[in-house]
Amino acid sequence: VQLQASGGGLVQTGDSLRLSCATSGVAVRTVSVGWFRQAPGEEREFVAVIRRHGGSAYYADSVKGRFTISRDNAKNTVYLQMSSLKPEDTSVYYCAAATGLIVSAVMDRNQYNYWGQGTQVTVSS
Repeated sequence: VQLQASGGGLVQTGDSLRLSCATSGVAVRTVSVGWFRQAPGEEREFVAVIRRHGGSAYYADSVKGRFTISRDNAKNTVYLQMSSLKPEDTSVYYCAAATGLIVSAVMDRNQYNYWGQGTQVTVSS
């Protein structure tokens, strides 16, 4: 299983950006795919996840209402649409896949088996 994150960039406060996580080696609908982010000197934190099969989504409180996670099964890709971006959203964003993930553990990065490389998102004030 391989994941390739892309779509990061430099934007201004209030702008929108869409990240993509292209998967290979597995049908994306059969794994739960999450987004995490890590700022310099900080721990990697959960952002959002879309669970396998049914596609239920969960978000960190800090992004709820601003970010939307979605999945395109035909393209084997998961997206993270980010709106109303703030400087505190500046981080390296990583996508990760979990072959089995229970609802109570969606925010636990140790539950994710596969990780992609990160993509930098910088929001200027």
